[in-house]
Amino acid sequence: MSPARRFGSIRARGRVYEASYWHNGRRHVAPTTFRTKSDAGAFLSAVESDIRRGVWIDPFGGRLRVRELAEEWIASNPGKRESTSAREEGSLRLHVLPVIGEQRIERVVPADVQRLVNGWRTTQAPRTVKRNYEVLRAMFGYAVRNDWLARTPCRNIVLPSIDATRRHDLTPEDVGRISAQLPERYRAMVWIGATLGLRWSEVAALRVGRIDLDEGRLSVAEGLTRGIGGRNVFAPPKSKASGRTMFMPDFVGAMVAAHLEREGLGDDDPHALVFTDDEGGALRYSNWRRRVWEPATAAAGCAGAGFHDLRRLNATTLVVEGVDVKTAQTRLGHADPRVTLAIYASAPAAVDREAADRIGERFFPTGGTGAPAGS
Repeated sequence: MSPARRFGSIRARGRVYEASYWHNGRRHVAPTTFRTKSDAGAFLSAVESDIRRGVWIDPFGGRLRVRELAEEWIASNPGKRESTSAREEGSLRLHVLPVIGEQRIERVVPADVQRLVNGWRTTQAPRTVKRNYEVLRAMFGYAVRNDWLARTPCRNIVLPSIDATRRHDLTPEDVGRISAQLPERYRAMVWIGATLGLRWSEVAALRVGRIDLDEGRLSVAEGLTRGIGGRNVFAPPKSKASGRTMFMPDFVGAMVAAHLEREGLGDDDPHALVFTDDEGGALRYSNWRRRVWEPATAAAGCAGAGFHDLRRLNATTLVVEGVDVKTAQTRLGHADPRVTLAIYASAPAAVDREAADRIGERFFPTGGTGAPAGS
C-alpha cells in the first residue's frame, strides 16, 4: 500500500531542510529553513490547515512596501474612470507615500493610520481627510483580498466629524447677482446650472450638437473631468441616469441662443464646446473657479458658494414647486430618488413657515382665537 501523498515537499539543504508548496498556481518556499525534517513537516501541516480554513496569508505578500502596494492597486483596475484613478493616485502620492511609502505593509498597524489621519486634520478639511482615508482603506482592502495581509490596519480609526449642513442656500435673486458679476461668455453657465441642475462637469462638456433650440431641449451625454497628470478628460456620465435630455425654460433657451450667436457657434460644428476658456480650449475647473467663479460670488455677496449649490437650488425648487419626485429625479440625473430628497431637497425657511401656517389653519380654523377643530 503506497503512503498517503504529502502536502508540499521537503528538501535537504546541507544540514537544514527547506519546505515548499504550491497554492493558487504559484510555488511558495517557506521564509526560513528548518533544523529537522519533522519541523519542516509541521510547518507544511500548519500551512495546509490555514488553506483549508481560508486564513492562509501569502508569506511574501506582507513584505511589499506600501509604495509597491499602491502601484499594484492602481494598476489592478484599468477600467476605472480616469478621473477616479487620478484622484486616488494624487491622494496616495501627496498624503500617504511621503509618510509610510517605504514601510512594509505587514508592519503598518492601526496606530500608524491614526497618526496619518491626525496629521491630515491639521491642514485639511474634514471631508478631504475622509476622502484620503477612503483611498487608503480601499488600498489595504485590496491587500487583504489578495491574501497579502490577514487584516487591514484601517480599523477603529477616528475621523474628524463632518458638518452635514455645510452648504450655501442660494436664491434665484442670488443667481441673478452672481450672473451679473460674471464675464458675459459665462453667464449662461450659471443659469443652466440653476434651472436645469447640471453639474459643472456637465456644463463644461456641453457641445453645440447637444442643444436643440427649435425644441428648446438640451442633452447631457458626457462630463469634463480632471485626468491623470491634470489633463482634461471627456468621459461618459457618472451613471446611466446622468445621461438625460430635458426641456429648458424659454428664457434660458433664448440666453443660450444669444450666447451661441455671440460666440459664432452654429450647427456646422456640432462637436464644438459651448463654453471655453479665453483661448478657445476646454475649461479647467480649478482655474475657472479661482479666476471666474470666486470673484463673482464674492462681489455678489455670496462668498463661499459653490457651483454645486446651483444644483441644490434647482432640486429644492423642483420639490417646492410640487414637481413629482420621479420627474425631479430624471432631470437631476439621480439613479436613486432618495438622493434627490435626502441630499439636495431642503425647503427654505419661508416654505417651512408657510407649511406651519397651513397646519395651523387646519387645526385652528379660527386663526388661533378659538378652540381647536373638533373640540
